[in-house]
This record gives sequence, structure tokens and C-alpha cells, in this order.
Amino acid sequence: MGGGAIMQRRGFLTLAGGALAWPFAAHAQQASAKLRIGVLSLFSLRTAAAITELERQMRALGYHDGQNLAWEFMHLNGQSDRYHYTLQELIRRKVDLIITYGPEIGLKWSLKETTSIPIVMYANDYDPLARGYVANLQRPAGNVTGLYFRQTELAVRRLQLFRQALPSIRAATVFVDESSIEQWEAMKEAQTANGIDLWPAVFYDDPYDYEDAFAQAPPDHRHALIVPMSPFFLSDRKEIAEFTLRNRLPAMSAAWEFADAGLLFSYGPDLAGLTRRVCAYVDRIARGTKPQDLPIEKLSNFEIVVNLRTAESLGVIIPQSFQQRDDDTIERTTTAGTS
Repeated sequence: MGGGAIMQRRGFLTLAGGALAWPFAAHAQQASAKLRIGVLSLFSLRTAAAITELERQMRALGYHDGQNLAWEFMHLNGQSDRYHYTLQELIRRKVDLIITYGPEIGLKWSLKETTSIPIVMYANDYDPLARGYVANLQRPAGNVTGLYFRQTELAVRRLQLFRQALPSIRAATVFVDESSIEQWEAMKEAQTANGIDLWPAVFYDDPYDYEDAFAQAPPDHRHALIVPMSPFFLSDRKEIAEFTLRNRLPAMSAAWEFADAGLLFSYGPDLAGLTRRVCAYVDRIARGTKPQDLPIEKLSNFEIVVNLRTAESLGVIIPQSFQQRDDDTIERTTTAGTS
């Protein structure tokens, strides 16, 4: 891989090009008052990888929990009807800033409840400009700024990468729920051009029965699986990984956490890189910059992860041409394997 750097991450051997840089403010100085940050997520526990990385990056900037920083973590355990009460609770706790992860509903409710508390969004399934939450990406106005990317665009790219890595696959099942329907529609439109026939396994009621839904697929589609981004799929990633290993399914997924759990492939944002960006926004706002003066960034750095232990277990041979892909301007290629 051209210009690649090698690093060890949680048992994964990573060969990757450098991430696009978002300029950091200087390290935070010790403040007399604590910065109180509310973190809002539909599915996120204190021990989740994204939260752990968030805490680590804030420490690197000089913010230490219990000293000049206080966290207010609020996760809804999938209960989207609790956003109203959760936001009210964050406001009652007098947070200085709100970080909202994931689906559009988090930003929607945050803006309904406050127009004064700064909001840093990590929007992983919608365009805030197209949806009318901001009037301009360079000067967003109001109290919101942050990062976004479109899962529909990544969904098509995942399909392309899946076919490049495993060219013998001609049909696959796609898990689909309410949160991932737009990703499914994008893949459905792209299936013919990519030489693969897709069948949707649709889920309506939580908890999802993955075995039953997959059993409904036509026989030719039961040899490969694509898992788009959904808060429910992400929450169930260990169950899905066990399912794919039990059924010996090569699977493409939407985030590094899926590959970490045991799925064969993932393609999505670099967790550490996007968290650095989120923390840079938080740091600048904490130092007095208004959200309206911080341009909203469309994330453009993604990584492909291959779980080599799973590949070995499934007897899948990943072509060297795929593992040694050259970096380009919109993604970095990561080959990963557990020890």
C-alpha cells in the first residue's frame, strides 16, 4: 500500500494511509469551572467504543473527568420516544454543550428542546443542509455544527467492495429495517451494475429474529450477507457475528465495530479520526467560538476492515490485489486480522 503506516489496534493489524487532518485547537488549560458535556445516543453505553474514544481524545486535549470536565451520558436503549424527556433532563443538568450521535432524530429533538445550548452533531445517515437543519454548511447559523456523511453513498460503495473482494458471489441477502431502508434502496438500484442479485430480509419488530428472516431468503441468496448501518444492527452486532460464523457467511457491514465482533468485512468511518474531529469542535466551542462560526464538515475519510481470523475460519481467500489497494482521496484501505 502506497505511503501506508502500520499500527496495532485491539489485536487488529492495520495498514493505513494518514487520515485527513482537522486542525486542533491548542490543548485545553485547566479551567476553574467544569465543562459539562451531554452525550446523546440512541444506542450507546459508557463502555461503547465511540464513548471510550471520545473520553480518550478529550483527555488528549487536556480535559479530565472530575477536574475540568463532567460528562452526562444519556443513552435511550433504542426507545426513540424518550428523546423529549432525555433532552429535558440534559437541560435540567445544565450542560454547556450537547454531542448527538447517529440518526437524524437525535438532532431533530435536540433542536426542538434548545436553540441556545451548542450542539455538535455526528450525523451518520442524513445531510443537515438538505434536511433544512442549517442554511449554510460554511456558516451554519444557529446553535449546531459538526460532522456528517451519507450512508446511502457508503452503501453502494460497500456493494462494490464486496464484489471486488469476493468476485464469485452473485447473490446476497441484505438485512433491512426502518433505519436502513434508504441504504437498501440505494443498493437495490446499484445491484445490476455491480453484477449481484440482492434479496431484502426485512425486520419490523424488536427484538429481531435473524435466523428466521434469513431462512426466508431464496436458496441462492443464503451464501452471503450485507448488513447496513442501523442502531439496532449495531447494538446486535455480536449476535449477528455469531449468526454469520454459525452459518459460515461472508458478510459486509457498515462499521468497524461489526468486523471487531467477527463479521468478515466492514466499510465506514475511521472511529478515532471522526472522534478527533468531534473533540476539536467541542474544544473550540469551549474556548468561546460560536457554533455558527464553525463550518460543518462532510466526512470523507473511510476505512475498509477485513477480519482475517474470520476469513480463515470461513476458508475465504482475500485477493492480494484487494488487500494492497492504494489509498485515494476519499478512503483509506485497512487490512485487519485478529491474533
